[in-house]
Amino acid sequence: MIIDMFGQTRLKMNLHLHTTDSDGGKSPEEAAAIYRAAGYDIIAITDHWKYTASGEIGGLRIFSGAEYNIGGQNGADGVFHILALGCGREPAIGRDFQAQAIIDEIRRCQGLPVLAHPAWSLNRVEQLDGLEGIEATEIYNSVSDAGESSRPYSGEFVDCAACKGLQYPLIADDDTHMYDGSDETLSYIMLACGPEASDGEILDAIRRKAFYASQGPEVHIFREGNQITVKCSPVSRISFFSNSIWARGRCVRGSGLTEAVCTVAPFETFIRAEVTAPDGKKAWTNMIDLRK
Repeated sequence: MIIDMFGQTRLKMNLHLHTTDSDGGKSPEEAAAIYRAAGYDIIAITDHWKYTASGEIGGLRIFSGAEYNIGGQNGADGVFHILALGCGREPAIGRDFQAQAIIDEIRRCQGLPVLAHPAWSLNRVEQLDGLEGIEATEIYNSVSDAGESSRPYSGEFVDCAACKGLQYPLIADDDTHMYDGSDETLSYIMLACGPEASDGEILDAIRRKAFYASQGPEVHIFREGNQITVKCSPVSRISFFSNSIWARGRCVRGSGLTEAVCTVAPFETFIRAEVTAPDGKKAWTNMIDLRK
């Protein structure tokens, strides 16, 4: 738990990791100990086809989770990995379920369906046509850089989806498998909630985009009319992303940057920001819906 630059209590959460209950390299107890030692407040254990209920392991709060994957190794065939987060009961999902049926069952269990690592899965926006109920996606996935295909960043996918009106909450997490220093305790969200928040309140805060995603820096985005402001911990780069292909002043570079401002045009429908610290660590805001 931290207090951010505006005095808001925030919980440090990793919402995607695996253990020896599926294909991870550590037991649930070992994984919890690693994340607790790194200062995390909550983790979701999301083993493949194995539901872990909310609770506590070794003094660390566990948020209920599972990962349901369909499709094989060939991205051309259509691969979907869907996280079930915060379910009130175990989803009744069979190995023969397709993506929509998985999403529907997660929602019936009052959970949050999250499209995992769309860049790694080679997901395309057109694959989402007719697919209803996805409530968040991953902007960054650590293991997809460390161990799989070097496609950890899904910025192009989320921006193209937003161009189609799909403005998902943007989560960063580890998808930890190896626990060898390359994929654990690297990426997370900082959620605006107190430690006493219920699972339902945590889900509500994620849906409201009351968090930022990070590997270290703190970042916040605000709108006042057609002016967008980013405030952050000291960084070397602040970048804005929208449906505008080119706009002056959307990337600011320097030393010790803590603020940047841009003006949006009437045709822009969304905007988000990311910041980069001198050590290369990044943080990502959620999108602001400029249509409202």
